[in-house]
This record gives sequence, structure tokens and C-alpha cells, in this order.
Amino acid sequence: MVLSDKSGQPEYDRKAELTAFDETKTGVKGLVDSGVTEVPRIFRIPSPENFNSQQTQLTLPTIDLGGINEDPIRRKEVIGQVKDALESWGFFQMVNHGIPVSVLDEMIKGVMDFHEQDTEVKKQWYTRDFSGKTRWLYNSNFDLYGAPVTNWRDSFYCTMVPDPPQPHELPPTCREILLDYSNQVMKLGVCLFELMSEALGLDPNHLLDMGCADGLAVLGHYYPSCPQPELTIGTPNHTDNDFITILLQDHIGGLKIFYQNQWTDVPPIPGALVMNAGDYLQLITNDKFVSSQHKVVANKVGPRVSVASFFTTGLIQTSKVYEPIAELLSKDNPVKYRGITIKEYADYYREKGLDGTSALLHFTI
Repeated sequence: MVLSDKSGQPEYDRKAELTAFDETKTGVKGLVDSGVTEVPRIFRIPSPENFNSQQTQLTLPTIDLGGINEDPIRRKEVIGQVKDALESWGFFQMVNHGIPVSVLDEMIKGVMDFHEQDTEVKKQWYTRDFSGKTRWLYNSNFDLYGAPVTNWRDSFYCTMVPDPPQPHELPPTCREILLDYSNQVMKLGVCLFELMSEALGLDPNHLLDMGCADGLAVLGHYYPSCPQPELTIGTPNHTDNDFITILLQDHIGGLKIFYQNQWTDVPPIPGALVMNAGDYLQLITNDKFVSSQHKVVANKVGPRVSVASFFTTGLIQTSKVYEPIAELLSKDNPVKYRGITIKEYADYYREKGLDGTSALLHFTI
């Protein structure tokens, strides 16, 4: 029997199509390699993306981190810029961050090389084991079976801190650069947490002492070229389930932030990195810093590659409870969230999937 939806169109067995797609273990890239000319139903968004919006384009702040450890006046300026950006946008681009351009380029190449290696070799890394036993996960759409729309994106996820994988646990295509890049990102993250602590009027080590830099996961995203980009989405609007994200994007672009009731492009700046606040940072700052909605559109030009470094203990089981920082609370600013463990939040976030709503709503008081 063929059922019909409200519009009279025949329904399809979405679960069966998701399973068939998943079982190929070749992801969206496999579809593109097979020569698809139309976006399959599982990827179609309810209403087409509008690529011709005439709204005024706002400009995301770019912060120059040069000299902050040598010049106290410069440091104070930067702390003010970080505070303003995270209270309004929840995002900023940064230059002179200390990671050489050669390392950034090599990391982009490493992600590309992993996703474009021989299919039979790559399949061996494909898994949906979110138990935390595997520090390396490669699949297409972590929320494949729960999300309303499948994204035009393949990804790998690797936990690098506190317990870095042994070299043999990483794919040869990106093994060395992943270890090098994550070490450098960790140093930059520590610096940013110090700046943010000071921006909150706290001791420079406050966020570090809370454990905000106790975990680091690196995600390597691959967005293949899409024959009908207006019909699907690379990553739907969402917030990040971490303290902060440091994002390396290639030259293609496609990242958009929801700010002042409109979607604003984040154009790639050569050698720059993007930083954004995640849900945990919004929770512990009691909404002082905002975790903003953002998305990635699909594109006929591709592949697009990005590397998102998440400061979170994520899948690792810890008993540490995070709640709004007492020093930031007052009669006029009462506590807004209940205490959570990172794993409790991460489990809820993964089960909910990227459905366009903030997981923070589930934890409000």
C-alpha cells in the first residue's frame, strides 16, 4: 500500500532510504562520484534556500591578536574587542593567532586527502559507534536517523585531548598534521580562554580552572559539489555543543551566521581562523556570551573543506557539573540554567539532532 502525505504526493520509506545510503559507507561523496544530477529526497529541505537575498550585509568583527602578550595596552584593547564580539555576534575572525599558514594549508589538505582516498580503504574507517570507545569516527551525518533532513556533508570526528590517539589509530592520510594542528589549536584555545576570562572581569585562569580546555575534538568536514544547492543544506542552522569552536575554512565559503534577524556571510580571509562561543559557554556565562545560530549552505563549487576544533570533553564520561559562574550572578541577573555534565548535554544534543532549535532550551530553569 502506498500512503500519501497531506499534499497528495506519495510518501516514501525514508528510513529505508537512509539505511541504504548509510550502508554504502561512501557518504555524500559516493553519491557525487556515482554521477547524481538531482538531490535525492532524503537531502531535500522543506523550502529552497534563497541565495539572492538583498539584505544589507553586516561584517563580522576581525580581531588582531598580535602583541597581546607583550603590550598590556594592546591586550586590554583586544579583551574589549573579544567582549563586544561575544556579547553580540558570538563569533569573530582572528588574524595573527600564531598558527603558521603552512600548518593551516596542510590541515586542509589532510582533510581533503582523507575524504578523497580510495573508497575501499576509507570504508574501513566508517562507524556510528558513539560509545566513546572509538576516538576516531568517520560517517555522513552524525544524526542521520534522527534529523529531519540529511545534510550534504561527510565528516570525521577525532578526540585529541585529554587522551590523544596513538598514531596507528589515525588514518595515514592526515595522521601527522592532525597531531601537529591540534597541539597548536590547544595553545591558541588556552590563550582565548584567558582573554575571555578577563573579558568577564574574572581572573585570567578562571575558565581554564573550570576545565573549559580539558577536552579537544577535531572535526574534518567535506562538502562535495552539489548539482542543486538550493534544494539542500551543507549544515542546517544550529549552535555548537562545546565551550568554543575554532574553525579553519578553505577559500570557498558558505558559512552564515544569524545576527540581527538576518543571515550574514562569513567570507574566508586567507590565514584567518573563526572563533565562536558554544552552548556550554553561554550556559556558564548565564547568557553574557551568546552561542549563535549558524549554518553552511550547499554549493555547486566544491568540494568545500573545513576543520572545526571543539573545546569539549564530548563523548568522554566525566562527573564534573557545569553551571552559571557565581561571580556573574546578581539579583538583576539570576541563574538561568541548571547544572549539567558535558556528557548529559552531548547525549541530548546528539539525540535531538540539528533541527534548528537550541539544546540550551532543555536546560533552562
